[in-house]
Amino acid sequence: MVTTYGSPSGAAEKPPPPSTRLGIVCHSYSVDRSVSSSGAGPGRFSDPLVFLDHCLALGAGGIQVGIGIRAPEYTAALRKKAEEHGAFVEGQTRLPRDKADAERFEAELRTARDSGAPVLRIAAGERRYEQHADLRSFEDFAARTWASLCIAAPVAARCGVRLAIENHKDFRVDELLDMLRRLSSEHVGVCVDTNNSIALLEDPMAVVEALAPWAQAVHLKDLVLGPCQEGFLLGEAPLGEGILDIQAVVRVLRRARPGLRFAIEMITRDPLKIPCLSDAYWMTLPRVDARDLARTMRLVRSSAEKRPVPRVGHLPHAEKLALEDENIRRCFAYGRTQLEL
Repeated sequence: MVTTYGSPSGAAEKPPPPSTRLGIVCHSYSVDRSVSSSGAGPGRFSDPLVFLDHCLALGAGGIQVGIGIRAPEYTAALRKKAEEHGAFVEGQTRLPRDKADAERFEAELRTARDSGAPVLRIAAGERRYEQHADLRSFEDFAARTWASLCIAAPVAARCGVRLAIENHKDFRVDELLDMLRRLSSEHVGVCVDTNNSIALLEDPMAVVEALAPWAQAVHLKDLVLGPCQEGFLLGEAPLGEGILDIQAVVRVLRRARPGLRFAIEMITRDPLKIPCLSDAYWMTLPRVDARDLARTMRLVRSSAEKRPVPRVGHLPHAEKLALEDENIRRCFAYGRTQLEL
């Protein structure tokens, strides 16, 4: 029996060559992925090869997606498809929890490498202000992350791939860079997310400038902010429609890392609540300067005057899917016309 990898029927039309170098992060299809996670059936793009087919049809230059552990036939098919279209593949995985988890981690890295993905995005955790009730809890988490990185770095070197740890609402820039400097591994750098760090009251452009020399991958997105009683709301907008200077962001990153690849992460969802005016928020951030809070709240006010934070939770699923597709297409249009990507 011959297994055909790619479209469900194995007979998809050949997509046109990439018309942009911008890739797509799989999380851009969070509405579609929610079908799979809810148990209602597989999302359209739960298979990386199907996801690549779709992105190539949009004219994308590549993908960033979790590949998992796959058979050699599958990795060969994924690599061949990308190479035929001049597209890049980046992987995603999670850090090894401990030495016992290193075998799983290495198998995923080898699968990514064999699929043509030299870089894998990793994230240490999520939303420091939600998951940790006090400083001791966060410090324990930071220690576990450091131990995991110490396990991961030599595995990445052995597999010949690079890891890109995302600034993921967990570590502030100085904390993240401190770990990378101590680790001192050419196989571990950063996946620069252009929005996330404002959740920890950091200036978006200053974050990009600080992380640029360490960049191995990019989640390119635009930012919309709005006020709420507990602090502010953080939402995404199609590139060029938010408050970030996306052209300046790209210039800074390309100047520091000329061969860097960019991938759109346009998440169509309700805004996240950042409760920076609550006492609980500050339990893990005792050393943040009050000026950071003041600057952020000024930015919130300025953003709210320009554009309301989008909300989609009330929409029927079919409408959310359509809006998700439209948002991604608008990002690509901006990338082609304004970013030379």
